Amino acid sequence: MPEQPSRPDPIAQARENWTAAGWGDVASGMVTVTSVMRAHQILLAKVESALRPWELSFSRFELLRLLAFSRRGSLPITRASNRLQVHVTSVTHAIRRLEEAGLVRRLPHPTDGRTTLVEITPIGRSTVEEATVALNDEVFATIGMTTKQSEQLVDSINALRRSVGDI
Repeated sequence: MPEQPSRPDPIAQARENWTAAGWGDVASGMVTVTSVMRAHQILLAKVESALRPWELSFSRFELLRLLAFSRRGSLPITRASNRLQVHVTSVTHAIRRLEEAGLVRRLPHPTDGRTTLVEITPIGRSTVEEATVALNDEVFATIGMTTKQSEQLVDSINALRRSVGDI
């Protein structure tokens, strides 16, 4: 059976167009950004597929996983926001959706009346454990690159993060 010709790479074509338009000096940057954005789309689709049985988005999964990892199963909302590196409004929206599903609850802080805690419920804990197994099996175990390639990619991304003061 003859080998199927590979499809043209739209990002490689974009590089050619960028260069032809006179922007060759920044074509590598455009290709890098576009490639990372496409990789994000691919990985997000895999994550969303794995989490679909629990009706979880990745952001809600991350919040549940963070709470499950915490010593008491609860955190102040602002601390959760900081650890997830997202705005408090985004965390509050995720909490509202998780509350509706019975996976978390809000509690007053025992010693600071100005602070609200978010706490994982028993059903939230079992849900996140099941969802974690699915993510490990369906996404994290087979991301489409070797361990060495994965580590090199993380190193490259960390260089970008350091350059903007993210880490």
